[in-house]
Amino acid sequence: MNGPGGAGAAIERLPTPQSVAKCPSGPEDADAHHADGETADAPPRKRSRRRRGRRGKGQSKDQSKGQSRVQSGEQTELQPKEQVAKAPRSRKARPGHAPSSDALYAALDLGTNNCRLLIARRALDGFTVVDSYSRIVRLGEGLAKYGVLGDAAMARAIDALKICADKMARRGVKRARMIATAACRTAVNGTDFIERVKRETGLALEIVSTEDEARLAVAGCAPLLDRTCASALVFDIGGGSTELIWVRMRGAAAGARERKPEIGDWISLPCGVVTLAERYGGLEVPGNIYARMVAEVAGQLQPFLERVAAEGGMENFHLLGTSGTVTTIAGVHLGLERYDRTRVDGIWISPADVDRVTRSLLEMTYANRAAHPCVGHDRADLVLAGCAIFEAIADAWPADRLRVADRGLREGILLSLMEADARRRKRRRRRRRKTQQRTQEARAASAHSDTD
Repeated sequence: MNGPGGAGAAIERLPTPQSVAKCPSGPEDADAHHADGETADAPPRKRSRRRRGRRGKGQSKDQSKGQSRVQSGEQTELQPKEQVAKAPRSRKARPGHAPSSDALYAALDLGTNNCRLLIARRALDGFTVVDSYSRIVRLGEGLAKYGVLGDAAMARAIDALKICADKMARRGVKRARMIATAACRTAVNGTDFIERVKRETGLALEIVSTEDEARLAVAGCAPLLDRTCASALVFDIGGGSTELIWVRMRGAAAGARERKPEIGDWISLPCGVVTLAERYGGLEVPGNIYARMVAEVAGQLQPFLERVAAEGGMENFHLLGTSGTVTTIAGVHLGLERYDRTRVDGIWISPADVDRVTRSLLEMTYANRAAHPCVGHDRADLVLAGCAIFEAIADAWPADRLRVADRGLREGILLSLMEADARRRKRRRRRRRKTQQRTQEARAASAHSDTD
């Protein structure tokens, strides 16, 4: 479960910190905060020979299309070994050829609590989101107690996955990677469920390791790392596990834009908002129960904290959190009447702000939390468990500031797929140039031979 201490997994040419994603999502990585926890189903774009209408004054091309962009730089060594699945019922690219620049990519993340999908196309500085979907399915419901995925939970997940498969097919997705995380990793019947998903939806999900999950989380959040700092702790509070990644900035003598982050160490804790809430309760959480949750997580963090402290570099660092818990706290802190990702993703908040929001949530009844626009019914019984995990992390790493990321695994998947295709195109261009050069040399030699 733990990463090797001081493992130098390099993250080359990652995006600059000012590159802030603008893809639509919300609490618990929901793409729109609908009451039913489901995103709107946007219709597929139709091709037309008619000229597009003029954009409004001051309106960007992407804004006029109703699409959003995520900026990025090239990524080479960060991404884990990828397993790319063919999208259901879509045309397959020719063998050995990367999709064209307007091809659509998809990233699907089936977690312990959520099923999430992003569909995007490449852009010059990252990618543009075309469609997205998120539904709370609670696949890991009862998993900590019984060790297996329940029938009702699997049925909910398959219903959501069928919607994802339909979206991918209608959009004509060319390349996709579809992953399952903690719930399927730990459940006795996790592999059987993945096979059932393949039969009933046509989607070939891949159960990823904790290391792959940690690396993808960093890849998706890398644009928000402050490269003027010596290091950062990236953490992702999930439903069934919590990943923490200690990231160092290489090239301390270089300017901030030239510094390259690398993964120094990582750990995956066997606790998340679902598992912790099921063990301690999530409806009404008195102060003593909340304190016990914080203490349990703190005990699990201690070995990792000692390893990181032994390596040094904790004098100039910041926290970067990516999870529904962190974005919910940010939304409550901002006093949003409705969750707005564009106002949350990338903001900085202080430990005092986090503590104030946590205390206010503890004082609320379950009904009041459910009625809060940035919490909602689907997260009202989970948010305090998430706050306990967050508090244990903040106590262990007392940073001056925290950056909020409403992005993560799906963005990391999309960037890895696009970077892999970019490398293939680059290799193909090199081979073509070499072939042309050899042809020219052969013609020149033949012409010289004829003159002799």
